[in-house]
Amino acid sequence: MDCEGLAKQWLSAAFEAVVPGCGGGKVVPSKDSRFGDWQCNDAMGIAKRAGRNPREVAQAVISALPLPDVLEKAEVAGPGFINLTLSRTALAAGVTALATDGCLGVPQVGAGEKVVIDYSSPNVAKPMHIGHIRSTVIGNAIDRILRALGYEVIADNHLGDWGTQFGILIMGYRHFLSDEERANLTVELLEKVYVRSYNATKEDPAWLDRCREELVRLQAGDAENLAVWKRFIEISLKEFGRIYDRLDVHFDLYRGESFYQPLLGPTVELLKEKGLATQSEGAWIVDMKDEGLEVAIVRKRDGGFNYTTTDIATVRSRVEAFSPARIIYVTDERQQLHFRQFFAICDKLGLCGKTRLQHVWFGLMRLPDATFSTRQGNVIKLETLLDEAAARARTIVDESHPDWPEAERAALAEAIGIGAIKYADLSHDPATMIIFTWDKALALDGNSGPYLQYANARLNSLLDKYRETVGAEPSEQTLSLGSDAEKALALHLLQYPNAVQRAGELCKPSVLADYLYQLSQLYSSFYQSSPVLKAEPAVRDSRIRLCDAVSKVLRGGLTLLGIPTPERI
Repeated sequence: MDCEGLAKQWLSAAFEAVVPGCGGGKVVPSKDSRFGDWQCNDAMGIAKRAGRNPREVAQAVISALPLPDVLEKAEVAGPGFINLTLSRTALAAGVTALATDGCLGVPQVGAGEKVVIDYSSPNVAKPMHIGHIRSTVIGNAIDRILRALGYEVIADNHLGDWGTQFGILIMGYRHFLSDEERANLTVELLEKVYVRSYNATKEDPAWLDRCREELVRLQAGDAENLAVWKRFIEISLKEFGRIYDRLDVHFDLYRGESFYQPLLGPTVELLKEKGLATQSEGAWIVDMKDEGLEVAIVRKRDGGFNYTTTDIATVRSRVEAFSPARIIYVTDERQQLHFRQFFAICDKLGLCGKTRLQHVWFGLMRLPDATFSTRQGNVIKLETLLDEAAARARTIVDESHPDWPEAERAALAEAIGIGAIKYADLSHDPATMIIFTWDKALALDGNSGPYLQYANARLNSLLDKYRETVGAEPSEQTLSLGSDAEKALALHLLQYPNAVQRAGELCKPSVLADYLYQLSQLYSSFYQSSPVLKAEPAVRDSRIRLCDAVSKVLRGGLTLLGIPTPERI
C-alpha cells in the first residue's frame, strides 16, 4: 500500500474541488509528531494568489471530500497548515508492502533510460592514490542508486592511457629495468622508471629527443611500442582490479583516452565547420567570452590535442553509441571550469538536445595536518589507506572476539575498515571538504560506518534468535503498531523510497546516508523502550515483523552505498 501516494491523491483532489487548477497537494513529513505525521503548506500560497483567507481555504480543503481509509484525521493549524495523521492500520500495511517488495518500494523512475557515469579514472602505469578515493566511492554509490531506480547504467572508467608520458615511460622501461624486472613488471616499477626517465629529460636534451621519438613511433602504430604500451595497460588494470575488488566496485567499460584518439581530428574539423573554432597564434580555439568563460584551446600550435578536445570527442562517442539521458562525471572541485567549458561547447554542437551533461564535483579529503603526503613527500597510495583501515579494524575485532576463527576475523576487519572509509566519505555532501580522522571513521557509536554495520548485525542476531526460539520466520508475522516508538519507526521506513529517489536525483549519496543514520537511531530508541523477544507472543510477533522490515531497509540502503553488511560483528 502506497500510503503517501493515496494521501496525496486525496489531498490533490480536495484542493482541486476548492480551487480548480491550483495544483495543491504536496506533503512533507512533520518534524513534530504533535502536528500529525505529514504536513501540507500549499493552502497559504494558493490562498494568496486567489485573494482568499488561507485558513479558510485549508478548512474547505479538508472538508471537501471524505477522508480516505489511509488517514485517521486531517486538521488545520496556525495560519493555514494542513496536518495529516496516518491510520496505524494503513501504516502497518504500507510497511508490510514495502518490506515484501523486491525493490523495497523504490520507484523505477529510470526505467527505459540510459545513464553513462564516468568515475574513478586512474592513470595507467601509476598506482591509485588516496586522491582517487572520493571519485571512486561517490561514483560507485551514485551508480548503485541509479540502478536501483531502474536506470540502465553504463559505468565507464575513463583511464589516462595516452599522451607524452608514454614516450618517457617506454624509454625508462627499456633502459632502466633488468630483464627480470621486465618479466615481473608491476605498476610500482613503472612509476619508478617513469620518474627516473622524466628526470633524465630535464638533464639531457638528447634523452628528451629520444623520448619524443618513442612517442611518435607509438602514435604511428609501431608494433613493438604498441605491444609494450598494451602491456602497461594490462598490468595496470590487473593492479587496479585488486583495489576495485576490495572496494566492491565494478565497471561496464574501460575506455581510456586512447579509445577516442581517432575522433580528435574530426572533432576539431566539426568545430571549424560549425564556426565555433577559430585560429589564434597558430592554435585552434573556441572563444567562450559570451559564456563568461576563458578561451578553450582545442588544437595546440604543435598540432597536438588537449583534454577539452578529448572530452568533446568522448561525449560525441557516448551519445552516438548509447543515446543516454544523462552523462555524469564525478571529479574533484578543481575541474569545474574545464567542465563548464566543454559542456558549453557540446551544447553549441547540439550534443545536449536529448542528453544532459552533469558534473558532480566534490571537495578534497584531508588529514588533520591538511596533507595526504608522507614524510618523504610521496602521495599515499590507496592500497596503503585500505590496509591501514583493515589493520585498525582488526585491532578492534581481535579485542572483541579473540576466540573467533582467524579467517572470519580477517574478513570482518576488512569489511569494517572498508565500510568506515566509504561512510566517512558518503555521509558528507559531496561538495564539502572532508577532514578524515580514524577515530571518527571507526567509531562504534555516532554517525559512522561501523555504527550502522553494528546495527545491522544486531538486527540479524535478533532475527536469528527469534527463529531459534519461536521456530517461525519473522517475515511471515503480522504487523500492528502499538507504541509511539513503533509508529515513528514505521513512518521513517516509508520514507526510504523517497530518500533513494532524492539521492539519485541530486547525485548525493549523503541523502541516503543521513536517512540510514536516522533509521538506526529510531530503531535504537524503539529497541530500548519496546521489548521484543520477551514481550507477550502477539506483541513479540508484531515487533519482530517491524524489526525484519528495518533490517531489510538498512541492509538494502547500505548495499546501495557500497558498504559491506557482515552478518555478525
